[in-house]
Amino acid sequence: MPALKPRTSLWRSLCLWALLQAGAALAATDVNSAREADLDGVKGIGPGLSSRILAERARGPFRDWPDLIARVKGIGPGAAARLSANGLTVNGAAYAPPQGTQASGALAAQPAASRD
Repeated sequence: MPALKPRTSLWRSLCLWALLQAGAALAATDVNSAREADLDGVKGIGPGLSSRILAERARGPFRDWPDLIARVKGIGPGAAARLSANGLTVNGAAYAPPQGTQASGALAAQPAASRD
């Protein structure tokens, strides 16, 4: 069955690639312990933002996400949610929007029963 070997090899390669991608997505980068290169590796953080993060962290570690948002220019709630989804944590915690915030738009204004 020599015809099956290339397919088997391709299948194994694809599975290996998928596992590596899944592992990379699950790897968290904590803002209080990350080096500049680690921060730059998080999708959405470039050299400018990583420099601002490190400059603020030099003044003291970040207590939580609201502290990070308040101290680092360029990180608001939307950016915090995206960065957290891409693996950034603060003291091991993912970003959670403050309680009581609602989604914007017409769908949020409609009662739940009329959305169907």
